Formats: sequence, structure tokens, C-alpha cells
Amino acid sequence: MWKEIGDREAGKIRPNSFSSRIKSNRTSNLQLSNYKDIVSPHRGSINSLQVDLTEGRYLLSASSDASAAVYDIQKATNYEGNGLIAKHKCLFSVDKQHERGHKYAISSAIWYPVDTGLFVTGSFDHYIKVWDTNTRQVVMNFKMPGKVYRTAMSTLATSHMLIAAGTEDVQVRLCDVASGAFAHTLSGHRDGVMTLEWSTSSEWVLITGGCDGAIRFWDIRRAGCFLVLDQSRSQLGRRPPVLDRSAANKVSVSKSRSAGQSSLVKPQAPQKKHANGHPIKQTTVGRMPAKGSARQRLHPGMLSIQDRATAHYGAVTGLKVTEDGMYLLSAGSDSRIKLWDLESGYNTLVNYEMVRLQTSKPIQLAISEDSARVFVPCMTVVKAFDVWTGKMSLAFRGHYESVNCCWFSSQDQELYTGGNDRQILVWSPCKPVSHDMDEGNTKDEDNWSD
Repeated sequence: MWKEIGDREAGKIRPNSFSSRIKSNRTSNLQLSNYKDIVSPHRGSINSLQVDLTEGRYLLSASSDASAAVYDIQKATNYEGNGLIAKHKCLFSVDKQHERGHKYAISSAIWYPVDTGLFVTGSFDHYIKVWDTNTRQVVMNFKMPGKVYRTAMSTLATSHMLIAAGTEDVQVRLCDVASGAFAHTLSGHRDGVMTLEWSTSSEWVLITGGCDGAIRFWDIRRAGCFLVLDQSRSQLGRRPPVLDRSAANKVSVSKSRSAGQSSLVKPQAPQKKHANGHPIKQTTVGRMPAKGSARQRLHPGMLSIQDRATAHYGAVTGLKVTEDGMYLLSAGSDSRIKLWDLESGYNTLVNYEMVRLQTSKPIQLAISEDSARVFVPCMTVVKAFDVWTGKMSLAFRGHYESVNCCWFSSQDQELYTGGNDRQILVWSPCKPVSHDMDEGNTKDEDNWSD
């Protein structure tokens, strides 16, 4: 550590590189925190956890006892153990005693991406509710056709306020917070949708995982899905580096021009503009092939054998997109974890070590800020795997029953986990023992000594 600080002061390490090294070291030294404790008011299993995306200060939890709670993880409620252990009690909670609260288990709770003034809950009582944090009242209700397994909102969205909902119904529904009505439905799955995620590179792309074993990609501006992942389509290793790939493209273009084919090269199309005048970012996920047999992979017109492709043998129970939006991690009831290249749609065949996953309910995966580690609830243990090699680097044992969800806070490099034992555990980097206590003891001894 001190060597890296010295190199940073001497200018041998760039600030971004220094920050990445420090965060990576802190993440690799996670252990059960002995100075921070979350006091959970829930009387049922913890099904969902999320720290707000704006301040990184408020933790939102959801439980099977139909309650949701908010905690301030930066400011402790009180201290115990001579001031060494910070106790974080919930700021407030809403449960079935609330006049408009949920009646059955809350399966998902998420913050409104750009403001902590709203949060969204989805429940087995077939309702999605939007809550005002300040008044603790329901400001919007959406009636769903079945149990709600997962809800998600895009962190990039500037043109819409849509809540994507995965339920036991085969259709994915998009709820518009701005109008209070359903925007539209996405049809394609042949069984319930247990998990879903928005792309981290495009506000228009939604990824869903169903009980039919399929992972589908949707451009919500168009009808039908444009990609279905197939576990039989695979490639070994990681994608070539961007620089190498761009260099190869330049060489191929130069060769084609030298061969007299420059007249056949079409100029790049300008960016499309939205109604408000802002250009729409072209992403690799939402890119559409222009010609050839690849057009048959689009919907409508997708070949039936491709439309029925599966990503897992069994239900897809967890999805997580990397920060750069180029890779997707999926978990299934077949106790498999897979890494997908989103540009090609291929399974990268990274061999993750043997895991045992829950099969009856969705699990919430977490990923580190540098996308180097993925945290997976494996029954009573949370395991951290290297994303690119599949090797297990850390194992977190502290829960007495199965773990359902985890959330990694990139601001503090802390991991929060919740399970069927009704506990929310905090895993923090190793904290050196303070010398203040020793100094305090010395002063106390000097009071009576000569």
C-alpha cells in the first residue's frame, strides 16, 4: 500500500490506475464486518437489497413478511461495544399494517435511479407499488396478472420512466411511471419471467430470463425480441482487445480499397435523432445486421429453431450485466453460471467452479466496479468468482440459511447480503486496529501512577 502511495506521489502511477488498485485490494480483502451492523426489522427472509445509485447512502431491503425498509448506511443510529460497533437501524419501514401496503411477500425492491424520493416494490400479491420516500405513501399502483418476481428500471434512461416487470405470466410488462399506465407488453417467453436486467450501454435494451430457460433481448421501441441466446453457440476465451480488432478492421478496409472495391463501401449512416433533438447512442447490443441470412435472426422473421433456443437447462434465476455493457452473467436452476459475449451472442465457455444454486426462486447477483469479480449466492454461502477465469477467489460464510440476494457498494467497496435467516450482513474490507484505544489506556494509567 505505502509503495503504491509513494509511486502515486512520484507520478509513476496515474490517478485512475491508483484508484483502481486500491479498490481492487479492498475488494479482495472483504470479510464479515466487525464494526458495522444492520439491525433488520424483518420477520421473514430477505429477498432483495439495493443501495441507492445517487448518494450511495441508503440501503433498501424487501422481505417475505410483506415489508420493505430503508437504512442509512453512512450514519449510525447508535454505537455499542465502547463505541466500536456502529448499529444501523432502519429509518422507516412499510409493511402489511400500512393501509396501502402489500399483503404478501415482497420479492423485489428498487430505488428510482435518479432520486431517492421514490422507490418501487413488487410483490406476490400481484401488485407493483411506487412509494414516496418522504411521505411513505403509495403514489402509484400497477395490477399485474400474476406474482411479481423481479422489477427493474434503466439507470441510463433519459427518454422514458419505465418499470420492467417479470411475473409468472409469459409476457413482460412495461409500466410507465409518467402516465401511470402500461406502456406495452413483450411477448416471446413460453413460461414465467423470473429475472430481468436493463442494458448498461443502451436505455432501450432489456434482457429477460424465463422459466423456459431462454434469455431474450428486446429493443423496447420495436415489436418482438431481436436476440435469443443459445448455449450451443459458443466461443473459447475472451473477445480480442479493442485496439487489435480496430487495427484488423483497418487492414481489411485498406486491402479492399487496394483491390478496387472502395466504391462498394457505403458511407457511415448519420446518427438518428430523437424527437427532442438528442442523438441516440448506437450500441453493440441493439445493432441490427444490414443484409444476408443474419436478418432471419431478427423478430419477426426469426427462424423457429433460433426462437426456441435456450441458455440454461431449466429456469434462468439470475442476470447481471457488466459495467461496460459488453458481457452478461447468467445463473440457472441447472446450477450453472455462464458468461455471454453480447456483441456476438456467444457463450464464452468460462468454466465456473461447481456451485449449488437455489431453484425455486430468483437470486440477485452482484458484480464489482471493475467487473473483475461476481458475487453469487450459493445456498448458505456467497462465493466470489473471477469473471474471466471462473475460479473462486472468496467465500463468505455467515448466514445460517440460504442467501437470496447480494449488493456490492462501489462507493465503499462493501458487500451486503440477505438470506432466509432474516439477517442482513455487511462484508467490509479489513480495518486496521486504531491506536487511539492504546493511547487512551496509557492516559488512564498515568492518572494514578507517579
